[in-house]
Amino acid sequence: MLEGAAEPQTVRLSEILGALSHALDLTEGQPVGHCVRATWIGFHVGRHMGLPELQLWELYHTVMLKDLGCSSNAARICELYLSDDLSFKRDFKTVSDSLPKVLGFVFSHTGLKAGLAERFRAVLNILQNGGAIVDELIQTRCQRGAEIARQLRFPGSVCDAIHALDEHWNGGGRPDRLAGPAIPLYARVALLAQVVDVFHTAAGPAAAIAEVRERSGTWFDPQVVACFERASDEPGFWETLASDDVEAAVFALAPRSPILVDEDYLDDVARAFAQIIDAKSPFTSGHSERVAVYADMIAAELGYTPERRRWLKRAALLHDVGKLGVSNAILDKNGKLDDAEWRDMRNHASLSETILTRVAAFHEMARIGGGHHERLDGKGYPRGLRGDEIALETRIVSVADVFDALTADRPYRKAMPVEQAVEIMRREVDTAFDADCFGALERAIAKLDTELKPFSKAA
Repeated sequence: MLEGAAEPQTVRLSEILGALSHALDLTEGQPVGHCVRATWIGFHVGRHMGLPELQLWELYHTVMLKDLGCSSNAARICELYLSDDLSFKRDFKTVSDSLPKVLGFVFSHTGLKAGLAERFRAVLNILQNGGAIVDELIQTRCQRGAEIARQLRFPGSVCDAIHALDEHWNGGGRPDRLAGPAIPLYARVALLAQVVDVFHTAAGPAAAIAEVRERSGTWFDPQVVACFERASDEPGFWETLASDDVEAAVFALAPRSPILVDEDYLDDVARAFAQIIDAKSPFTSGHSERVAVYADMIAAELGYTPERRRWLKRAALLHDVGKLGVSNAILDKNGKLDDAEWRDMRNHASLSETILTRVAAFHEMARIGGGHHERLDGKGYPRGLRGDEIALETRIVSVADVFDALTADRPYRKAMPVEQAVEIMRREVDTAFDADCFGALERAIAKLDTELKPFSKAA
């Protein structure tokens, strides 16, 4: 249905993507609601620029989805800077072009937990090759963000703006060193909105205004700055931005959408965010997609209807969305996690539930995101649910999730052969895993093996 339609079951595009943007905030290390607040700022700037409704809709979603590519460079940041990617990304948004600030950032965020020699090598590499390193990180992020926006059916104007988010008015930005009017207008507004929210959240309106004025003509288009200043003078602008009601206010502003939000589009949204989740770590590449396939195979064996299987695939695609809030220093660690790291890792299930609960269309899926690490014997997390307290769909995804985890590479071990993985899981039937779900997995694997043998022989 179109956004703004009168039917009671209308699914609003702005609310789906706005709620899921909280997952992007997590992986950028930003306070919850950053993308939504930036949308409030950017939309008001667009109004003062006199943009017509369709362009306001494009600007609205450019700002809301500006961080679509944010997970794609997280592992590389940890590798290059020997750093926690979440705090790195959070603090990087406050750094200007000032050399002392850049140097201060490098020294305060590189290899703080590494040995002296390792830290020295990392800092030296960054000082010698910093330009190329930043080029690589931003190009990866911008390119991936634009690709995902296209998958979500946004027009080229939105995709191009997301790609150009980090361009600066004076030509000193990235990834393409665009300058002045060559930078897409929506990108110019989105970058300003991002900086305003970061500084306003940290230190209030005066700090945000001062930062914008200081960067006018270098980072920011002076015309966009002037429109921001007029917007910020409106009654209630700052009060709403700082209030708990800002999300509702942003959703109320959403122009009518030309994108039809139907069942196919909900599939596209789930698939797109699964790619964002899996891009966080090289060891989870394709994980969510595979879990969705295995969950669907199990559900088919258990006699689920096509409609319910479709719903379950979406839930499986999004079950790990909370991992966007876990540092790659933990996700990619080659060794045992300490107690604090393990708490952060376990928290991803609760984060998944929190994020999915925000999306009306995905609300029922939230229990799967929150419960896919529960065990029948009550020794799982986060709630320690037992037996029938764990819904059947959650048990299906749990079996699919563990099977893929065992048969895929991890930082601390190579992928197991299917037979070994199945044997390990069989030992925990009725303690960790539901017997019917595990039996369905075994039958599905056997069928798959039979069907694929001709292909292996032909090869």
